[in-house]
Amino acid sequence: MSELISGRTRVCGLFGFPVEHSFSPAMHNAAFRHLGLDFVYVAFPVPPRELGAAVTAIRALNLAGVNVTVPHKEKVILYLDELTDGARLAGAVNTIVPQGGRLVGHNTDGAGFLRFLTDDIGLDPAGKSVFILGAGGAARALAVYLALNGVEQLLVANRTLSRAAELAALINANTPARAWALPWPACGLQVSPNLLPYSSAKEQNHVLELTAGGTQELLASVDLIVQTTPLGMHPGEDTCPDFPFNCLGAGHVVVDLVYNPPRTLFMERAARAGARVYNGLGMLLYQGVLAFELWTGEKAPVEVMRRALLKH
Repeated sequence: MSELISGRTRVCGLFGFPVEHSFSPAMHNAAFRHLGLDFVYVAFPVPPRELGAAVTAIRALNLAGVNVTVPHKEKVILYLDELTDGARLAGAVNTIVPQGGRLVGHNTDGAGFLRFLTDDIGLDPAGKSVFILGAGGAARALAVYLALNGVEQLLVANRTLSRAAELAALINANTPARAWALPWPACGLQVSPNLLPYSSAKEQNHVLELTAGGTQELLASVDLIVQTTPLGMHPGEDTCPDFPFNCLGAGHVVVDLVYNPPRTLFMERAARAGARVYNGLGMLLYQGVLAFELWTGEKAPVEVMRRALLKH
């Protein structure tokens, strides 16, 4: 962002409702300033009834690009010309890129999470087994991108089992990965050895049959656990998903997508069990990095953006 906004300044924005709490303006404007780009990033509070008009305005105002946040990530698809494969499968868009008069929807949430895994954690998803807690929009984006990038097995645990089964079915039908749904909080029950992979009869509904007992066998095969629900987020810092923390150890990587507070109760309990724990700030950073590069064509100053997030 230049010191003075001029007639040539390109505008990027964020569509959401509300948007006052967003960290994205601080992160992107710090990057624009660092590179001396004549861009500015502005948060636009867009009520749901005005979403179509706001998307039309991207063309009318010649905006350089737009991020999309709750509650618009799914409904915005109706107004776009094209989707990337990942955004289509995820059923959600968080970044819009004007391209030759067309508006292209991307999902840099999922792609940003992958970048966070490889660049910050040093975890290559290829051939890994992942346990995802929750089956909402964030879980779907992560599951899709992990499955498209080599994860071998996905276990999705959710209170509403049908939602987890739908996500498992999507993964099984569209990617090389194998996915199963598990009930939650009963996700801690032991899985019989002959049920991984489970019988063809059970495979039809993508639900993993559980038997009473311990949890060690199931979680011993998992490399990465991702907590995607809002439990533990400010102001509910004293809440925590029901999880068998005693089954975690040094071989597990645990990511809680909540980043406010920076260390949730879920992370604290996982760390006590010996797991390596991370919050969701890295995903927030890298989804922004990827959006920045799509809009500007420039390599993003990752550390500048990271410092802006931490300061904010």
